[in-house]
Amino acid sequence: MTRIILFACSLLFSIQAGAQFLPTANLTIFSEDGHKFFLILNGERQNDVAQTNIRLEELPQPYYNCKIVFEDQSLKDISKNMLMLTDADGIPQDVTYKIKKDKNGKQMLRFFSFVPAQQNMIRPNNCTVYRYGQPGIIISGPGFNAMGNSGNGGVGIQLNGGGVNMNVQVDNNANYQNRNNGNPRRQDVSNHYYDNNANMGQGCMNSYAMNNRDFEEVRNTLKNEGFDETRLDLAKQIASTNCLNTMQISTICKLFSFEGSKLEFAKYAYDHCTEPRNYFKVNNVFSFSSSKTELNNYIQGR
Repeated sequence: MTRIILFACSLLFSIQAGAQFLPTANLTIFSEDGHKFFLILNGERQNDVAQTNIRLEELPQPYYNCKIVFEDQSLKDISKNMLMLTDADGIPQDVTYKIKKDKNGKQMLRFFSFVPAQQNMIRPNNCTVYRYGQPGIIISGPGFNAMGNSGNGGVGIQLNGGGVNMNVQVDNNANYQNRNNGNPRRQDVSNHYYDNNANMGQGCMNSYAMNNRDFEEVRNTLKNEGFDETRLDLAKQIASTNCLNTMQISTICKLFSFEGSKLEFAKYAYDHCTEPRNYFKVNNVFSFSSSKTELNNYIQGR
């Protein structure tokens, strides 16, 4: 009897450990205007209850066909094919997309940021978390309760066989604590993680900017994009995992056709600049003084 129990425990934890280290991506989608929605990936609805902020973990594929269906039926569905969850090298990422209005008031899904996917990341408190392949089952966040989920993030696992009935509790919160010298890490609005003694929003200060060869490849890649929207998404993706100086940020801004795209990237890139004190140099890329004023106000508000 004892041998059977020990074997079952060993098998369970071996499966769990193997699953933890599979190369998988995570996806977070939030509504900028607070509209509740259902997330559908590859034709399968992931949440039974409409949410404004959803995180989906352990996605094994690099791309998914994505559809957003709003609880408010007056809002038109959003469809996006080939939703990317890896970097340019195919490495799984922790990716964030946001739902926002375009200039015409239409809801659209836009890339926001990504960081390399890591095991044991702290889950955001304000985000309802699901595991891909287990649609409708909340594993963390608002709405997490004892109906199949314990209040402390424990998951009940029951093994039956050979007359043995074993109930194992796994503490999910413990599995997702990413600590540095015993102190939890903090997460900023761009989904970046900083140690407790670090200044959020200044992750690239005292760091080196992207080297000239790599940046030239970035510039050529962005230049070959046919539309400002896709160019902006890709530029944010690149900036989210690299540090840039003001000259590089200005060069990328000049690749955009529209003033609004330049301004949006300039705001986004501020957190990834190695020399924020010299960010006034980026003002030279704008054609309108109102854009310069808006960028300056944004920086002062930080």
